[in-house]
Amino acid sequence: MKRENNKKFKLEKSKAVSHLLSTYLREQESSRRNKFLASTLQGFRSGSEKVWIKRGEDTTLELFRAMAAHVPAYKDFLKKNKINPKKIVTPGDLTKLPVTNKENYLQSYPLEALCWGGKFKDGSWMISSTSGSTGQPFYFPRSHLKDKEFQMTAELAFREYYQIHKKSTLFLDCFALGVWIGGMFMYQTVRNLMNTGDYALSIITPGADRSETLKAIRRLAPQFDQVILGGYGPLVKDLIDDGIHEGIDWNQYNMKYFFAAEGFTEGFRDYLHNYGGAKNVFTGTLNHYGTADLGTMAHETPLSILIRSLVVQNKKMFTSVFSQAHRLPTLAQFIPELFFFEQHEGRLLCSGLGGLPLMHYDLKDRGEVVTFEEMITRCKEGGIDILREARKEKLDTTIWKLPFVYLYERDDFTVSIYSVNIYPESIRRALEVSRLEKSLTGKFTMSTEFNDQQNQVLQIVTELKTGVKENATLMNHTLQSVIATLNQENSEWRDFYADPNIRHKVIPQIIFKAHHDEDYFKPGRKQKWIKKVKPNLV
Repeated sequence: MKRENNKKFKLEKSKAVSHLLSTYLREQESSRRNKFLASTLQGFRSGSEKVWIKRGEDTTLELFRAMAAHVPAYKDFLKKNKINPKKIVTPGDLTKLPVTNKENYLQSYPLEALCWGGKFKDGSWMISSTSGSTGQPFYFPRSHLKDKEFQMTAELAFREYYQIHKKSTLFLDCFALGVWIGGMFMYQTVRNLMNTGDYALSIITPGADRSETLKAIRRLAPQFDQVILGGYGPLVKDLIDDGIHEGIDWNQYNMKYFFAAEGFTEGFRDYLHNYGGAKNVFTGTLNHYGTADLGTMAHETPLSILIRSLVVQNKKMFTSVFSQAHRLPTLAQFIPELFFFEQHEGRLLCSGLGGLPLMHYDLKDRGEVVTFEEMITRCKEGGIDILREARKEKLDTTIWKLPFVYLYERDDFTVSIYSVNIYPESIRRALEVSRLEKSLTGKFTMSTEFNDQQNQVLQIVTELKTGVKENATLMNHTLQSVIATLNQENSEWRDFYADPNIRHKVIPQIIFKAHHDEDYFKPGRKQKWIKKVKPNLV
């Protein structure tokens, strides 16, 4: 190992740590920290987006220089790709850098070589694992800086949208606890916020345990001004449904929701308002974009939620705002100084600080980066003055002039029937229509199966609500809703369906399973929307 890698790299003093985070780390005294938070939020609302982007570019350039000098794996990676770090002088030069990903970078070097200074065993880490849904799990070490970074971004969002500095708050951490990042990352963040002494904030950690969560709601929710429930969308839907079945009236509580891990439909957000006690969906139902690789990188804002809610009602606006008019992506905003997003061949790249710092890292998500000004223009081209609409909804005081990033579910999270891709978003919307919501949970697993003749069959296994039995009427309503949604949203599928000689080959096969079926809908784990099946060649 080269001599410089034996030196202890003082990351906290490096310019690779953003000005925003370094200031937050310094301002530990309560009044000074609160002043910093208020000033930063005001800067998001009234500052120049160009300034935030420039700060992001400069921080990313400094991160590159630090990685090129102090991360052995990245130094070697640049050498193999014939990149001379001394020639990367301006932020514009960063576009010359090769893309890193799990295969060509993370899995190609020893763990210690990926760390600052080439040191792993001598560090102090919180270690998280990927789910392994697209391959072997990877273990990501996380330093205290990453925890502080998420603490800062969560504190900014929680103050702005949940008003935690004005309301007594119970946070229900219903993310899965264990080696995955969500549950423990969230616990540490809320715990750190509690330790500041500035908030009447409490936390309980039932994880994905439905019974313990409902007990906590009954016993504790009435004691607080508001309850923030953090969890994965499908599990939260289960909680609401099971709670209603057991006599809980969610609307008697001031419920807020904080989601992660996957997207959901606006129909689900409406369900949270109608049945889940969410009084204001714009400030109380936030989804965030995060990975074990880099942590929480972006999150929904009231403005992004408003845009998303309007595009589903306005086809012209949908086409103007998003690149794929038949797919509804997750739309979020990000702080460029902390995470710098780019797009490359339709995929999202991100650069950011971490236990394993990453540069030009391919997140394997398809999407686009859109500036704030460009998003306003796109909305106008779609016939909507979005800032005026925000004023109508009384959201104008929460508008952050920061860039947007939107992402679709990964292409490998689809199934194909006769070369036509079927996306989970379409099936979600089909199962969330009002005439099905009393019978179905909205969870499903779809796959392309193969019959005895090795012909493809689109199979959708759907979960029944507690006490609901399968019947012919429900089967017909479910099938017709799926067909109607695919006809509306998927032009390739529609072409097949329109041909009477092919129609029978693409019509889905609906299979109902009992609530909490052990094979498909076992409680306490993330829902597997897609099952990949290979044809039986024997």
